Parts: sequence; C-alpha cells; structure tokens
Amino acid sequence: MISQLSWKIGGQQGEGVESTDRIFSTALNRLGYYLYGYRHFSSRIKGGHTNNKIRISTNPIRAISDDLDILVAFDQESIDLNAHELRPGGVVVADAKFDPTIPDGVDAKLFAVPITKIAEELGTSLMKNMVASGASWALLGLPLEVFNKAVEEEFGRKGAAIVAKNIEAVKNGAEFVLEQAGGPLDEFKLEEADGKQKLFMIGNEAIGLGSVAAGCRLMSAYPITPASEIMEYLIKKLPKFGGTVVQTEDEIAAVTMAIGANYAGVRTMTASAGPGLSLMMEAIGLSGMTETPLVIVNTQRGGPSTGLPTKQEQSDLNAMIYGTHGEIPKIVIAPASIEDCFYDMVEAFNLSEHYQVPVIVMTDLQLSLGKQSCEPLDFSKVEIKRGKLVIETPPLEGHDLFKRYELTEDGISPRVLPGVKGGLHHVTGVEHDEVGRPSENAVNRRNMMDKRLGKLNGLHVRDAIRVDAPNANPDLLVIGMGSTGGTIDAARARLEEDGITTNHITIRQIHPFPTEALMPYLKAAKQVVVIENNATAQLAAQIKMNAGFGDKIKSLLKYDGNPFLPLEVYQACKEMSEDGNI
Repeated sequence: MISQLSWKIGGQQGEGVESTDRIFSTALNRLGYYLYGYRHFSSRIKGGHTNNKIRISTNPIRAISDDLDILVAFDQESIDLNAHELRPGGVVVADAKFDPTIPDGVDAKLFAVPITKIAEELGTSLMKNMVASGASWALLGLPLEVFNKAVEEEFGRKGAAIVAKNIEAVKNGAEFVLEQAGGPLDEFKLEEADGKQKLFMIGNEAIGLGSVAAGCRLMSAYPITPASEIMEYLIKKLPKFGGTVVQTEDEIAAVTMAIGANYAGVRTMTASAGPGLSLMMEAIGLSGMTETPLVIVNTQRGGPSTGLPTKQEQSDLNAMIYGTHGEIPKIVIAPASIEDCFYDMVEAFNLSEHYQVPVIVMTDLQLSLGKQSCEPLDFSKVEIKRGKLVIETPPLEGHDLFKRYELTEDGISPRVLPGVKGGLHHVTGVEHDEVGRPSENAVNRRNMMDKRLGKLNGLHVRDAIRVDAPNANPDLLVIGMGSTGGTIDAARARLEEDGITTNHITIRQIHPFPTEALMPYLKAAKQVVVIENNATAQLAAQIKMNAGFGDKIKSLLKYDGNPFLPLEVYQACKEMSEDGNI
C-alpha cells in the first residue's frame, strides 16, 4: 500500500472537469486524507484545455506532486498534454469515444471506458463526469458509499431522481473498469487515512471567513480572476451577520466606497488582482493621507495588462510597495497557507485600524484558488482591536474642532466616527493641519509627513518571518513567500538526503521589511536562494536593498504561469550549491 497518490482530470473548459474534481476530492476529504489541489484552467468560460490535479496523502502536504499516478482524460489533448507527468506504470482512464492512445515513450496502462456512451444510456452525456469519477475511484479500491454520499451532497438540491441517476453513473463506470482491470489496482491502494475531521477549502474562502470573523460587514468590489471567489463567498455569508456585498462599476468605485465605509466605522474590505490594484492606487494614497483604515486583498496573477488571468505569478510586490504617488505609510503582508489566509485577515483589519493605514494582503493565484486541507480553525484566537477609536470626546471650547490629526508621540492620532458629539473635523486629500483644515505651511507639512511616516516604526506583525532553521550555519538558506513554502520544504528533504544542509524562511511581512528579524539568518548561511514567481527578482531586490548580502544571494525565478514543482526547486538549489563549492 502507498501513503500518497496523485490524480488528475483533464478536458475542455465547461465539460464537467471542475465538478468531477470537487466531488472526488470531497469524498477523499470525508475519509480523512490530506489533499492539495491545483487548477490549470483557461481564461474562457467554455472551451480550451483545463485540468485539475490533486495530491492525496496520509500526511500533511503543502505542494503539488512532480509526477502523476492516474490521469482521467475526456479528450486526446488531455493525454497529449499531461501524459509526460505519469510515473512508470501510471494509469490513464479515457473516454473510448475518441479512440485514445498513449504517446510514444510513456509507460502507462490505458483503460478505454465508454464514458460518454454509459452516460447517454442513462439519459444525458452530462453525467459522463460521474462515470469517469466512478471508474477512477474504483481502481483505488475505495468504498463507493463514501463517494455516493458526496454525490448526494452535490446534486441533492436537484431532487432524488437526479441523485439516483448520478449514483448509477458512478456504479456503471466503476463496474466497467473493474471488469477490464480485473479488480482494484494493488499498486494504487492507499493506506487508511486517520479519519480526523479536516477543513478543505481554497485560500479565497479562508480569506472570506477570516473577514467575517474579523467583523467585516461590507465588501465593495468588482469581479476579477482570481479574486472573485471572495465576493462569491461573502455574498452568501455576510447577510447572515447583517452585512452585504456591493458589486461596484469598477475598482476605483470599490476602493473609494471601502474608504468611505471605513471612515463611517464599518469594517470594510475590497479585493482584486493586479489590473484592479493599478486602478486603486490614487485612492490608496487618499487612505494614507486621511489616515482612514483600508484593507485590500490582492490575488496576484500573470501580468502585465490582462496578461495571464488564470495563471500563477508573484509580480505585484513592487506595485504594492511603491505604486502610490507621494509617500504614505502602508503595510503589506503575505499569507503562506490556508490557515494564514484566515488569521491574517483578522490581523489586517486590526493593523489597519490601529495604525490607521492601508493594509494590503498579498496572495497569489495558487494560494487563492488551490484547494487544500487544513486543520480546524481556532476562533478563540480571534481578537478585534480598533485602536484609538474615540467614543466620547472631551468638551470643546467655542468653535474648536476635534484634532483628528493630532501630533502625538507615536504618530497615531485619535480617530472619531461621524456623529460623535464634539468630533467635528475636516477631511481632505490635500495636506492639512491637526483639525484637517487645508494647509500649505512648510512647518506643518514637515510635521504631518513625519507623523504619518513614523507610525509604523517598530511594527512587527505576527510571524513577520516564518523560520525553519535547524542548522547553525547552513549550506543554503532558502527564502520564499506566498504559496512556495510547501514546495520548498519538499525540495529541502531531498537536498538534506544529498548532504546539503538547509534552512527555510518564508517572508510574510513584505512592507515595512523585517530587516532586523531576517539579518541573523542571512549572516549565518553560506549561500541564499530566493524563490519567486516573477521575472525581475522583486523579493530578492528587497532583501538586498534592506539587508545587503548581495554577494551571497541567488535567485530562482519562474514566470511561465505555472507554480514551482519540488523537483525544479531541488535541482536548481543543488546546482547552485555545487556552483558555490559548498
């Protein structure tokens, strides 16, 4: 028996690939397996090759696998594009309708199943995804009753007759392939899972859940890949807590609405991707100048312009740090796991209100849309902190206004909500004095700039850097951000087997940069490898600029739209270590 297995389904967009993957993985989750998924999909509603890959394990996993055990193919293109991933002795379950063939040089077993024909005999070809699911599930020797339960949950709202037809499709697909194979394949039998309850969600869902837990009650946003699932999640959840989602006409309206709602005291967020973030830049400056809390989620994708809307990239780092004109304080944090997506949203709202600054939560497409197992979330850790929010103001004399932008020792001024007695003040995007009146006085300008920019002195967010450093003076210090962490750990295990000692740091506080925290690990390492999904080594540049050590820092970059594979990281790090004469 084996402890892990990789399964992929491929076909044309709109052909049922996504629903097949969803039901298949849900059933595996019910059995207690750890799962990590990756979606390769086209930026079209229908048509174009798409595939979903799931890594299944009895142990926690945070990376896609290098190879593939089972490929389910609805067309020959899916075989041609993905068969190279199959390990020797792998399996292809394909629709007999297109007379499937295995490419030369690929060592794999082919099971041609009349997937479409079986579905049509049951009334509609739409059920071919259930036929294919049943066939591949049966080869693993897993209990059909668990899969059938997942089918009931997926189609229950359509009525008992539809559920029964789909369960029959699963059964017929399973029976056909088992007869062809002579029973379940022993080499693909998974060890029994621990059976413990696990959450199974995408990062965007965890972001939405974290926002609700943080007290967010309004989301203003415009749909964009890969951020739209945050909207879709909150559309369902926020009304249950007295909140709502407003779909605006564009991202400019979305961010300015969020600023206005936060000014009024409602915890509000917006979410977008690179093109939308570009449109928000002037308004982010308004948030900084008026010291109004603002939380933005940026789900990075391939750029520039429309770029690769459905592909992986981490190329917005510089835009998030430097995109606004002028100089304002802002915080950029980067979740690295599903759990981080939840807890970091709580922290983002707290940081934004405490420091009265825009906070950008930076994810990437793989973390946003890759479905993963995670441990149950601990809601007792959720604490809402609203900073210097003034509920009652001291009596004001005469026609005095409230010092909303008072010069304070820590740079953070008292904040009052509209309607609070004695809280009257000016709010404007031009430079202003302590009560908000426009002012071009040079001394006032310097004081206000120093006040705003000094607010973040000493900021240290939770887990600013996440450290796994078992070695005092490692051969390699591997640094990454976002979704690369699990892939790096998988590669490190192989490097250690080769006698190359490694430490691993995930940088989560992108700006202000956590120089002091990172410095000891940079000093201790013989070489440093920075891994990121962009072409210009933006994270490495931040390290060099803030901490130095440019002579020992090397970059491993990938910007073809795909996430890193463990084997790629292992091979590149090994080559770099050998070049450095470690």
